Order: sequence, then C-alpha cells, then structure tokens
Amino acid sequence: MWYFIAAGIAAGLAVWAGAVGAAARRKARRSAALAELCGSLEQLGEAFCTAAQESGKPRGLRWKHASLGPNLEAATDPEGTLVALVEAEIAFEAVPGGGMEEVAAVGNLRSATAIFQFASGVWTTDGRAVFNHSPAETLRQFADRLRRIEWPDAADGRPSGGRSSAEQPPTTPLD
Repeated sequence: MWYFIAAGIAAGLAVWAGAVGAAARRKARRSAALAELCGSLEQLGEAFCTAAQESGKPRGLRWKHASLGPNLEAATDPEGTLVALVEAEIAFEAVPGGGMEEVAAVGNLRSATAIFQFASGVWTTDGRAVFNHSPAETLRQFADRLRRIEWPDAADGRPSGGRSSAEQPPTTPLD
C-alpha cells in the first residue's frame, strides 16, 4: 500500500518539476528574443517601413521614413506568440495624383506604435502601426488580445539591454 503512495508522490513531483522546467525554458527563450529585438531595432525599422509601404495604406500617401524610439512593451497574443510594441515616429509625403497634395498636414510627423511578432525564431512585421498611441497605450487599448509580459532581465520590468531615451532613434528613409 505504501508503494502506491510513494509512486503517487513521485509522479506528482515529476509533473511539477516538468512544469517548472518548461516555464524556465520559456522565460529564457523570451529573454533571448527580447535581447535580440533591442539589438536589431535599426534593421527591424527598415523591415517595418518596407512592409508598411507595400501595404498601400494610407491611400494617397507614401511612407517617407519611420524612426523607432526607445519605448517598448512586450506581450503575448492569444496563440502565445511574443509581440513587441515599439514607439515610432512616421513621416509621409503625398503621392502625385493621389488627392492628398493640397493637404497641409501631410508633412506632419505622426507618432505611432509599430508592431512586431517573434515567430519561428525571428522578429517579423507586416507593417502594422497603431497611430496616436504609445506602446503602453496600445497595450491597454488591445488588452483583450494582448497580455503584457515583464522583461525577464530587469527588476523594474523594462529592458536593461535596450537603448536609453537619450540615444537618437534610427531613421529609415524610403527614398
């Protein structure tokens, strides 16, 4: 009889240890992915601009450049995909014949949040941006679809490997 109890305890400990190990591996993978994000913002900014330009949105405007800033938020979507929300400043210019040439505000810089996903071991983007929202505001706006995660390498929940706000964000021209 006692061996059934011992076997049950051993099985329970094995399940618990497996769950703890899986959580530790997931945290390590996220930490590595977020460190990679912080180290490759310039290249990701170029990919963002290219994808956004190819989308054809907004109609009548061409993406002139986008600057990624130091403010970042990390989250997971309902499928568990790691998502990065990155501060961006975007400039447009009117497309000749697109109906926007006479609009004075076309040249104004626009603040936005650029969206990136970490899938199959790489950061990707489809050029989606949430205009007039900081990364934190975007996270609150989409709280039903995104769950914030802490940056695993920082006690305050912010990326320690990221750029300081004093650094100049990279600019990606499309010309």
